[in-house]
Amino acid sequence: MRIPTLLLRQLMRLVLLLACVSSLTFVLMSNSPIDPVQAYIGADMLRVGEEQRAAIAEHWGLNEPPVQRFFTWLSAIVRGDFGTSIIYRQPVVEVIQEKFMSSISLLMIAWLLSGFIGFAAGVAAAMKRGTWLDRIIQWYCYALSSTPTFWAGVLLLLLFTVWLPIFPVGLGTPIGVRADEVSWLDRAYHMILPAITLSLVGVSHIALHTREKLIEVLSSEYITFARAKGLSGLQLVWRHGLRNILLPAITLQFASFSELFGGAVLIEQVFSYPGLGQATVEASTRGDVPLLMGIVLFSTCFVFVGNSIAEWTYRIIDPRIKEWYKHEA
Repeated sequence: MRIPTLLLRQLMRLVLLLACVSSLTFVLMSNSPIDPVQAYIGADMLRVGEEQRAAIAEHWGLNEPPVQRFFTWLSAIVRGDFGTSIIYRQPVVEVIQEKFMSSISLLMIAWLLSGFIGFAAGVAAAMKRGTWLDRIIQWYCYALSSTPTFWAGVLLLLLFTVWLPIFPVGLGTPIGVRADEVSWLDRAYHMILPAITLSLVGVSHIALHTREKLIEVLSSEYITFARAKGLSGLQLVWRHGLRNILLPAITLQFASFSELFGGAVLIEQVFSYPGLGQATVEASTRGDVPLLMGIVLFSTCFVFVGNSIAEWTYRIIDPRIKEWYKHEA
């Protein structure tokens, strides 16, 4: 199958996915009990009359039928206009850009940490199968899998900010410091604990899957032959096992983008981190449909691109997949 054909097929899948996700999100928001006008007015609700409420609803197009609002929004999206956020009163694109720049470092550090730690833990557990190290790693992974992300965040916050005041309580920058005076060290210091907490989301899956895959590889006949030639330990894994266990690890690593986005929503709430996750919660709880729809489209594209990168990486790592593509062509 030729590369242009693959790209066209992936583009069609992305368009279909965006259509389904945006439609479902709009239906859920339209049937939400949250009153966008009341959320927009906030504490001044008692001082705003019916005429003013009607004027606000007309200004934001909230007095139109849901179907008409959806197609109005869709036609604006086709023209490249994502609308204006009701909460921030800024263009949706600017809000997403600002919030994403705060979240991208957090997401990437957590993504890299979960991948490296999970892969290394899985390899160590498989090489020391049946020992105390293997049992500790398995217990650790099972405990992580059954632990809600927000609860782990609260525990780490309690441990490292209350009992051991090593890290700040929350936020993305120090309190009382002007934005132009905040250094990258201040931002990194405030990001360490949220990034570590968020990385816990993907460690257990990658570690357990890598462990099982490496145990299967180490039980194969060609590994027995390699051991007969004198290879052992890391040298054996590096030469004969790495390629076989790397592909499933990459699969889980790129598939964890969606989990990271879901975890970021909770973690940014726990640590009051001003990123895209916190903006998602605010948009959903305050009826900011343009902002929420823009975030949904952006996050869907982000996750889809991550999965596509994994798919193209397979072709480089695994020669069997390259031969399959040649055969399909």
